[in-house]
Amino acid sequence: MKEYFTEAKQYFAFQWHITDDCDQRCKHCYIFSENTCKKPDSVMWEQMPEVVANCEDFCEMYNRMPYFYITGGDPILHPDFRRLLELLKSKNIPFAILGNPFHLDTHVCQRLKEYGCRKYQLSLDGMKETHDWFRKPGSFDITLEKIATLKQAGIRAVIMTTVSGKNIKEIPDIIDTVVEHKADVYAFARYCPTGEDKNTGMTPMEYRELLAVCDKKFKEYEAAGCATYFNKKDHLWTLYEYETGKFKIPANAQEGMIYGGCNCGNCHMTILPNGDVYACRRVQNSKVSNVFEDRLADVWVCQMEQYREYDKFKKCAKCELLAWCRGCPAVASGAHGDFYDADPQCWKEVI
Repeated sequence: MKEYFTEAKQYFAFQWHITDDCDQRCKHCYIFSENTCKKPDSVMWEQMPEVVANCEDFCEMYNRMPYFYITGGDPILHPDFRRLLELLKSKNIPFAILGNPFHLDTHVCQRLKEYGCRKYQLSLDGMKETHDWFRKPGSFDITLEKIATLKQAGIRAVIMTTVSGKNIKEIPDIIDTVVEHKADVYAFARYCPTGEDKNTGMTPMEYRELLAVCDKKFKEYEAAGCATYFNKKDHLWTLYEYETGKFKIPANAQEGMIYGGCNCGNCHMTILPNGDVYACRRVQNSKVSNVFEDRLADVWVCQMEQYREYDKFKKCAKCELLAWCRGCPAVASGAHGDFYDADPQCWKEVI
């Protein structure tokens, strides 16, 4: 059996959408946002080992460890979902699941744990009325209920929020709710405009104020010994913490090096059910290849290079935080149609 768990290697994340099938039609879904007549795709079982092998080859080439984020749609709805997990377990490849709460019960969660599932990400996109409007009536209550079901099975329960002008005022209450239900991890990211409306509904200063409110709340919970980990996923946290003094540019930082910020082109790629490879699923026009046609190791140094041209960032290239922040190019792309355009929620003035 191949062993991937060594301290000398770093993980490389493959976000693999194995199916578009889903028992929700969320209002901010990327899959059906601009094509309401789209026929759902699903990868066939015969293709799954080929995808895994291509990813393994990539990691062997670049001395990385594969980590799969299995998602959809709702990946549990794929008829060969369990066979895929058996395949990953046989290769000792770690994975997490990004899915819905509706098909989780004690037995299912126990089986997921046996297959090696490390964490399961659910979504809360508002308090009850707002969340159920975004997703599906009853979804709010069942999502909270399944946090305990996952934790009882030994799987880390992750709650993720997509922030927009529709729910920005509810984020503090969501944090309180997540802590009350003892979720292991909480994070939020911003809505990437995908339809005709290119406005996220948040001004830069409104978003900065949200970060300030959340930062205060996170610190209060941490001081009280709260077990929930608050993952500051959005890279504009770096700008906020730079301004508030928590983050400082290292004195030994080398010019031309990239130390953090957006993972696109660095340690992540997305594979869709039809095999299309995207630099980032949140960047709608970021298809770079197809996993059934090309070797991913070659794609990484050829087609993917267009997402590593850091001097092209119209605003960030002039900022001292270029190597650590860059905001969210996916939000910029959704709003302006240009991956390298300015993040619409970045409040920093750059000359």
